[in-house]
Amino acid sequence: MIVLAPDRTKNSRQHELPLSSQALAILARQPRRNSSGFVFGGERGFSSWSAEKAKLDRRVGIAPWTLHDLRRSCATMLGELGIQPHHIEAILNHYSGHRAGVAGVYQRAKYEPEMRAALQKWADHLEALVVGPRKQPVPVGLMERAFAVARGGKIVPDDDLAKLARQLTPPKQA
Repeated sequence: MIVLAPDRTKNSRQHELPLSSQALAILARQPRRNSSGFVFGGERGFSSWSAEKAKLDRRVGIAPWTLHDLRRSCATMLGELGIQPHHIEAILNHYSGHRAGVAGVYQRAKYEPEMRAALQKWADHLEALVVGPRKQPVPVGLMERAFAVARGGKIVPDDDLAKLARQLTPPKQA
């Protein structure tokens, strides 16, 4: 679960966002920056987004994009995958429609299980696009997922990760 404090969100509301098993597996394999245990940056967080994004853009050679492009693409595809609009709004930390105005006074659901299921569906969709369909079923129970991550995050088979790494590595110039 990622928890963003109110001072880190645009609408000044705390945002709790569940992580997919793929995201947990990726984070589990990342080195920690210092004794704080953070993956991105140090005590003050990740501060070099612009420089790192510029490196990524050069490496993969794609058209310019912004974080909002990712949010918009994710929201659109979640809708295409059949996720209910109010669950998508909860994922994006939006307070409109069913959570705004008078409705928001009465409707205070966090939708954590629905957000978790939606984000897992999105991660599974992305994984299938990148590495192809799974050769074996995805563990579906919470304990099975926890054990898979504890075993080194081997939810995505190593050969598929190696294939992805080869695709992302720029060819060596002669």
